[in-house]
Amino acid sequence: MSEFLHMGGYAFYVWTSYGLAFVLMLALFVSPMIEKKRLIAGIARKLRRERREK
Repeated sequence: MSEFLHMGGYAFYVWTSYGLAFVLMLALFVSPMIEKKRLIAGIARKLRRERREK
């Protein structure tokens, strides 16, 4: 198991690549959710403003 984790001396590069890929995939997963919430809140604000103007 130790040899597997060491990866023949390239462990730093390999695990850094895996970590970076994981972080980017997480960002690509979470980003649309945040944008959706922001968009819905903006639409709700616009609707409330329009109702008050009438």
